[in-house]
Amino acid sequence: MAAEALPVPGTPPAVFLIHGLGGTQYDLGSMHRRLKNAGFVTHSLTLPGHGTTPEDLVKVTAEQWMEAVTAKYHEVAAQHETFHIMGMCMGALLATELAKRQRHTRGRLIVLAPPIFFDGWATAWYTPLRHLVYYLPGAPARMKIEEEDPFGIKNEQLRAIVKAKFARGENFHYRWVPLACIRQVDRLRGWVMKGLKGMASETLVIHAREDELTSLNSANYLVEQIGGARARMVVLENSYHMICVDNDREQVARCVLEFFGASSTASLGMAVDDAKMSPDALLAFAQELRSALEAGDFAGLYAKGSADMAWFQPGNNSASGVYRGSRGLVKLQQWAQGQARFSAFGQPVFNAGVAVWPATLTAGSLLSQGVLAFAVRSGRLLEARWFPDDVTLEDAHFGLPLAATGPSEAERAFEAAGVAVKTLAKPPGDDALLALYALYKQATAGDVTGERPGLMDMVGRAKYDAWAKRKGEARETAMAAYTELVQKLQQA
Repeated sequence: MAAEALPVPGTPPAVFLIHGLGGTQYDLGSMHRRLKNAGFVTHSLTLPGHGTTPEDLVKVTAEQWMEAVTAKYHEVAAQHETFHIMGMCMGALLATELAKRQRHTRGRLIVLAPPIFFDGWATAWYTPLRHLVYYLPGAPARMKIEEEDPFGIKNEQLRAIVKAKFARGENFHYRWVPLACIRQVDRLRGWVMKGLKGMASETLVIHAREDELTSLNSANYLVEQIGGARARMVVLENSYHMICVDNDREQVARCVLEFFGASSTASLGMAVDDAKMSPDALLAFAQELRSALEAGDFAGLYAKGSADMAWFQPGNNSASGVYRGSRGLVKLQQWAQGQARFSAFGQPVFNAGVAVWPATLTAGSLLSQGVLAFAVRSGRLLEARWFPDDVTLEDAHFGLPLAATGPSEAERAFEAAGVAVKTLAKPPGDDALLALYALYKQATAGDVTGERPGLMDMVGRAKYDAWAKRKGEARETAMAAYTELVQKLQQA
């Protein structure tokens, strides 16, 4: 292999992240954020056959996956002097095989929940028989392997959220994959299991003891084959397969950052030195903060803070902002209105004067998982920060910022469409006219009102019925649909 040109020295370090089967490049979003906060540039890709529909996986091969990650590898290598590789589940297999084939030495390798063996506690007894089905004509393409409870998640609240998303048909992850795809994963497993003793990368394997898909045999195999001098393992005690989002997610993030030579507190954006408190005192203080948050007692939280203590609430919604001092407390309480609570606290992690705690924010129907970070010194709270795993959930729940002024981009597009529809070159048909009417009324007036016109008023009755079919549709959804319809009519 010809020597690869190195990038200009001094470029920032990077991490190449590879997602798992059925996911997309956005699956490891919270890890991207933590790595970026710690000073890394992150790179990812959506593997062939992913991000569309499960049917697209039928004809995809393991070779195509390897070609895609190899091309991305060389793209990253051309930009960064030092870069690491990390993969989750099937992505862990691809990351391992990639590091092996490229003899990667310009960074380290992290392998998350690698399925070297399908032998977890939830694996069906007939799973090994899949190798026989592979040879039945047409069967691998027709048979579906569906995601089932517990969906790789031990945390009951998060599992309920995932189950609800699948029930609503949200396209955030494939609900099933064809057996033909599992056959390609088996081929990939076979490649990975060969030649591991020649691995050049320093490797960290992170695996849950209770992984329902693949047991600790997988992690042990990799560490033993790569060799103790180059590979080590971290075992998680409170998660299933999806370790980046489950109960041990903060431990995973901390181990990743430390293995890459970064501070876990740096990734949170909080610069704190010595807490000037004993470990026992720090733990007791953190427990008091937890009790206040579980009760929704923000006043009690601020009572433990310095005069300019600040609460940092991220996002782009009515709750977002920095709530500093007594005035900040008043505004924070106005937002919370006695409903916001933090619960489902995980295992706290302490680093210098920072206490990091996985938790869940609840407010009405909202269940938002993330990490709380407290900066503490000498028995006083300096600042508190909330880092949600998916801030868009909170943006959707809490709505636009209170200080937002002027029309949004969607509103401006809707207004422009209202003007454009009057100058169409070709008059719309009856069905299109009814759709335009219904969408416009839903966007501007909400759900249908009044009595349905009688049989003698055929036009009024048709318009009423078209509007009534939109009942319950959000204003934003109706505006977007109206704008899209006008654009289609302009192109007709």
